[in-house]
Amino acid sequence: MKIDRVRHPRWLKVPLPAGKTFHDVRKLIQQHRLHTVCQSAHCPISEIVGGIARATFMILGDVCTRHCRFCAVNSGSPQAVDRNEPLRIAEAVKKLALRYAVITSVTRDDLPDGGASIFCSYYSGNQASRPCLSD
Repeated sequence: MKIDRVRHPRWLKVPLPAGKTFHDVRKLIQQHRLHTVCQSAHCPISEIVGGIARATFMILGDVCTRHCRFCAVNSGSPQAVDRNEPLRIAEAVKKLALRYAVITSVTRDDLPDGGASIFCSYYSGNQASRPCLSD
């Protein structure tokens, strides 16, 4: 019995990330001890999508306090909040010359404010030291 193979449309196929830019981004993310949605959720698309300078950073660590079956992000007991993370993300955004960055986070039910204070730290202080922000 022959099984017919379903062909996917070209627009659905994404080449695997590779090359110097991909490896430079990976290295910078690791050096700054940052997390991206792409790496934590096992997304097949790299941090730099189609040559457009953008990234989605995931703050408050890479361990979520919820155990959603549909999500690939690790779940369990997260580490302590890193208060220097906003500055490291701002530095990475600047070094990567990103046009914009999206900030998201894991769920932190273990924190009294759910992590809201770390989000606020991206918006407080000197705008010039946080190039990833816009009004």
